[in-house]
Amino acid sequence: MNEIQVENLKSLSETDLFDLCEATDAAILDGGGFGFVSPPERSWLERYWQGVLLVPERSLFVARRDGAICGSVQMVAPPRNNEAQKSIVAVQHLFVAPWARGVGVGRLLMEAVEAEARVRRFKVINLDVRETQTQAIAMYETLGYQRWGLHPKYAHVRGRWVPGIYFFKDVPSAGKRRDG
Repeated sequence: MNEIQVENLKSLSETDLFDLCEATDAAILDGGGFGFVSPPERSWLERYWQGVLLVPERSLFVARRDGAICGSVQMVAPPRNNEAQKSIVAVQHLFVAPWARGVGVGRLLMEAVEAEARVRRFKVINLDVRETQTQAIAMYETLGYQRWGLHPKYAHVRGRWVPGIYFFKDVPSAGKRRDG
């Protein structure tokens, strides 16, 4: 089996940027979300990924399969001026390239986010996903995320409204183990 590693990326080499853009395009073309229906121009995508690393509230986790980036997820902390939600973190833009699916990459990315959330003492993780992302929904549920809402007009894809599902999970404290 191919080795998968997950890291909280702090900088992008040219190879990392290329791999990340290629994986993003492949996931979008396969219907893997990331908010796009069709891939954006490469120069826009490169600027986007470079910009993610400049935002202090964002942490970019990437998965590598045999060294090549094959997926990512972003953990977004609340801004400093949001005292009421300082214990809540959001997960955004999880995707896995089609050639790396089915071997637990998404689960490893989410486990890395949960570990970082625990270290940073967040109490709750929020996320949302298109209703059409059935594999992601199943993964979130097996990881213990709880559905709390449905938005009937979450996304407009190819001329029709797609519902979205909202999830949350209490961040387990460092001393507790999650079974499953």
